[in-house]
Amino acid sequence: MAKSKSKIKDIKRCAVYTRKSSEEGLEQEFNSLHAQREAGEAYITSQKQEGWILVPDEYDDGGFSGGNMERPALQRLMKDVEAGKIDVVVVYKVDRLSRSLADFARLVEVFDKHQVSFVAVTQQFNTTSSMGRLTLNILLSFAQFEREVTGERIRDKFLLSKKKGKWMGGTPPLGYDVVDRKLIPNEGEAVIIREIFKTFIETRSQIETAERMNDMGFRTKRLPRKDGKVAGSKKFTRTAIYKLLKSRLYIGEIGHKGEWYPGEHKALIKLEVWAKVEAILQGNSSNRQTDSRHRRSPSFLRGFLFGPEQEALIPTATRSKGKLHRYYVSSMARKHGHKHSPLPTVPAKEIEFLVVEHLRDLLKQPEIIFTTWQMLTDQETLNEDQVREALNDLSDIWNLLFPEEQRRLMKLLVSRIDVHQQGISIRVNQEGIPTITNELQGEVTWP
Repeated sequence: MAKSKSKIKDIKRCAVYTRKSSEEGLEQEFNSLHAQREAGEAYITSQKQEGWILVPDEYDDGGFSGGNMERPALQRLMKDVEAGKIDVVVVYKVDRLSRSLADFARLVEVFDKHQVSFVAVTQQFNTTSSMGRLTLNILLSFAQFEREVTGERIRDKFLLSKKKGKWMGGTPPLGYDVVDRKLIPNEGEAVIIREIFKTFIETRSQIETAERMNDMGFRTKRLPRKDGKVAGSKKFTRTAIYKLLKSRLYIGEIGHKGEWYPGEHKALIKLEVWAKVEAILQGNSSNRQTDSRHRRSPSFLRGFLFGPEQEALIPTATRSKGKLHRYYVSSMARKHGHKHSPLPTVPAKEIEFLVVEHLRDLLKQPEIIFTTWQMLTDQETLNEDQVREALNDLSDIWNLLFPEEQRRLMKLLVSRIDVHQQGISIRVNQEGIPTITNELQGEVTWP
């Protein structure tokens, strides 16, 4: 019986892990994963006298890169290692487990923690020896170096192809189809592109151009997927129009990281038309007075205002006769046009005055004062009258504060403001009021 117990103790449960980077050939009856597994199983059989046995679970990652750890079979393998279900991990080659030295180091650390050995069949490496560890680290360093060099070669080839004007893949733009890896004009969509440029020159407005396109029944590019579903084919937005107008692809160029090169494809827009559009865009940009002065005086309600359909109200500004006019506009209006917005454009001064007055009334309410005093009771610094006085002081000095300070206090006072046709409703952040009260009583230094 003692001999039998010794044999059980020496049994080593072995798991074979296989990986293939691409999905090509996985549908075949015998593929690369099968070949790796057979080699691993044969090696385990050769070590049978050492007590090695194959675990029934299969750990195969087909179509996954070795450059990261996001692989389902590998994650399952590591969970089983941590659960103490495996004693030896067997792979065909080291880079099947990982091509990243940093990732491999983390894997080996887990193996060591749980006393699990690692074996590469074709390279005769075993992490139980110091020499095996050294050799593995050197090998993985070269594997990572080779991977980086390969990546550089691909990037260089990609750039060279772009400079030659070749289309290097990606989602085909509206107005073109990809045939034999080349951009070929889609005449039906080309009509839409030309209409967009023509309409923008007439209206000088991205939103109005988007509205006209949508009213004419035009939509963004329809993109059939492999699963039978369809992406795209949506209504035009201000952003979508802007991207189309800014793309030099429509004058026959190919872009790469901000640089543009003459392309092999046919232009859909004449250069003089594109130049006219670019001039209008630049003019609109300079006239749109979200300028440095506006940024230095930020709207303190930014991020707090929401419309009836939960859309954010975004601060914007225009300048007329040298005077700055600030507004809050629905994100829906900015995206689809004002006629699609449930709210009109809101003058900033009006809504900010309304919010401040509403807060002043709230801070004078006895229940707010009492609750704040209760929250400060543990500090034993202020009585109820002092709390009332401090909150009244805030009401008096609000208009004297810089916008940045108003915004900081607003974050302490308010969590959200809902704006609707009938008025506003404010969600007060009760926990922030004691901090402000202390500041106004000199307990906390103002920045």
